[in-house]
Amino acid sequence: MRIGELAERAGTTTRTLRYYESLGLLPARRTGNGYRSYDEDDLRLLQQIRVLQDFGFELEETRPFVECLRSGHPAGDSCPASLEVYRRKLAELDECIGRLSAIRERVGTQLAQAELARAALETAATAPEGAPEPRCELTPPGP
Repeated sequence: MRIGELAERAGTTTRTLRYYESLGLLPARRTGNGYRSYDEDDLRLLQQIRVLQDFGFELEETRPFVECLRSGHPAGDSCPASLEVYRRKLAELDECIGRLSAIRERVGTQLAQAELARAALETAATAPEGAPEPRCELTPPGP
């Protein structure tokens, strides 16, 4: 198949396919008249790249999976190098989840404090006449 058909079947653009070719991720086979030529294996390779990118893998991280497919394995993730990329990605995700959990805890604490402060303001707003005016914590105390 030619580049336009492959792009359409893979759900991408010819520009993307040329970029993958320039990176060595997609083979650059040419017909006698100079047209790029692709087959079903190339479509499978592009589908593997697409799935990995949907998972958050960088384009370069897909290389071991592409090489695994090219070497004749039925799945791009059955080679040792692919498994190592999976391990690194899981460690990266675990680290990210840890950071996000810590941030979530801090935001939750801030929310709880803000809700308490808001409740105190509402209580102060219903204070009897002559009670001091409620003020924002960021406002410097007056004389």
